[in-house]
Amino acid sequence: MIEINLVPDVKQELIHARMVRSTVVSVAVIVTIIAGALVAILAAYVFGVQTVRSAVADDAIKKGSSQLASVTDLSKILTIQNQLTKLSALNDVKSIDSRVFDMLQAVIPPAPNAVQISSLTVDTAVGTISLQGQTPSFPSLETFKKTVGLANVRYKDAGGKQTDVVLASNLSITNVSYGEDATGTKVVRFDITFTYAPELLSPATTSPTIVLIDGGNVTDSYLGIPKSIFTDRATSTGGTQ
Repeated sequence: MIEINLVPDVKQELIHARMVRSTVVSVAVIVTIIAGALVAILAAYVFGVQTVRSAVADDAIKKGSSQLASVTDLSKILTIQNQLTKLSALNDVKSIDSRVFDMLQAVIPPAPNAVQISSLTVDTAVGTISLQGQTPSFPSLETFKKTVGLANVRYKDAGGKQTDVVLASNLSITNVSYGEDATGTKVVRFDITFTYAPELLSPATTSPTIVLIDGGNVTDSYLGIPKSIFTDRATSTGGTQ
């Protein structure tokens, strides 16, 4: 069978172009319809569902606000709750001032050099301890001063290693004078101030103890003699008598 193409090439190209155009237009129409549907769905969500959710949320907020407003002393409760959240952090940095009494028990000499404390001030801002007290005599006061000066704070660090630090630095005694106690007995009154080792009151140290410096002279005769009466031997200027 013999087929003869009677349609010129130009005509065939025109027919092909029309078919492509029809296909493109059909696809464009379909895409436009789909896009319009998506836009309609999004618009319905935004202006419908979101509006409903916003209204529900606003209603819940209003109800919650009304419930909170009905609570008596709400501001005080909120303040207390806020303070409670900070207790843990404050507890980690607070000083354990009660250790001062253990320190006094360790450094106050026994009778007859006993010291009575009438006032105690712990200034954690500058790290000092100030005492006002009385003692039977000047040698007793000297004994107390030297005992404080010889004391160490012994503690264990986080690794369990035992460490000693000097308890008192910048120790000074002022306002020394004679007086009478409640029974009329003559006593020596004094003020003593010193900078204490931070480890004494720090919560980071566990069960610190007060000990005398290793190798220190702690005999009664040494503690009772003022250091001021001792000095180096004078050098010779030549000649003998």
